[in-house]
Amino acid sequence: MRLQRRTIVAMLSVGLLLVTVAVFGVRPAVAGPPAQATGNEGCLACHGQPGMITTLPSGEKLYLTVDPQVYNSSVHGQKGQACLDCHPDVDAAAHPKGDAVWSELGVATRRDLSLKLYRDACVHCHEKEYDANLDSVHGKGLAAGDTNSAICTDCHGTHNITVPGEPRSRDSQMCELCHAEIFERYKQSIHGAALLGEGNPDVPGCVDCHQVHSVQGPSNGSNFHLFSPEICAKCHADAEMMGRYGLSADVFDTYVSDFHGTTVELFQKTAPDQETNKPVCIDCHGVHDMKSVDDPESAVIKANLLKTCQKCHPDATDNFPTSWVQHYRPSVTKAPLVFFVNLFYMIFIPAVLAVMLLFVVTDAYRRIFKRKKEDLHGKAA
Repeated sequence: MRLQRRTIVAMLSVGLLLVTVAVFGVRPAVAGPPAQATGNEGCLACHGQPGMITTLPSGEKLYLTVDPQVYNSSVHGQKGQACLDCHPDVDAAAHPKGDAVWSELGVATRRDLSLKLYRDACVHCHEKEYDANLDSVHGKGLAAGDTNSAICTDCHGTHNITVPGEPRSRDSQMCELCHAEIFERYKQSIHGAALLGEGNPDVPGCVDCHQVHSVQGPSNGSNFHLFSPEICAKCHADAEMMGRYGLSADVFDTYVSDFHGTTVELFQKTAPDQETNKPVCIDCHGVHDMKSVDDPESAVIKANLLKTCQKCHPDATDNFPTSWVQHYRPSVTKAPLVFFVNLFYMIFIPAVLAVMLLFVVTDAYRRIFKRKKEDLHGKAA
């Protein structure tokens, strides 16, 4: 009897609870931002929860979860950067929910949102880099309406930003995100294999040739191609660096001294906005797919050199490449005939000039002495 009474009381209690929920709309409590939260705690109280997903007007899914550990280990997190430093227009106490967010921000797609946020956030702390990007091939593409042109967050990330250039190969791997086909060719080149495969700090990555924020290239109508030999010279004219690999550091000077390089230099000085039809380094050695001079696939190896020359000299015959001493200064062992001809003229020309100077001096002396002698005889008479 007592057990039956307890069962009836329990059933009535449950029933009353269900009625209360149905009538008054009582819901289980859901974790939300603390009323007095400061710093990032208030934001991460919601955005730190896993599985936060929303749908943009375009139908794309947007993940709103920010992993606190990932953010705290990022460059911004380690410096104590607050969420509101990058999102200053967000009212932490009552920021809009649902579709109101997108209408307020004026965005419809993920790309719209990225473009909106990067413009409002990055420039506040990184104005110099932001302005440099505006003049780059990326910035000019964006200004021309190409919304796929790279922006800050495409390269650096958002809440997971790491120290740039650590490791050094990371900069080039950023470029891979958009330039996968070019990156694959670079990866197989002598430069890419050494940097990405061996971690060699001496070889150039993408940003060493194209710069970091003020990215330049031949596709944006600049004089990048004309001045590209100077990019190569940064490494290949460095005697100390080239000495570590047994390579000649005379490549730039010998290039500038020959017909091709001399003409290119004239164009650089007199008409920097015009292209030249004379080859620069990348025309012979390749652009992103450069090979070692010993590689069978190299464009400048002896077996392939004629074909390379024929790109500009279609009538070139088999002995055409032999008229060029390459990038070496002539020596007894390298192009000895050219070396001895140069040596002959180095001696012969100064000797001829010295003899001529001696003749002029002695002749002048003879004439002066003769005139004085005649003057003396005239006075004596």
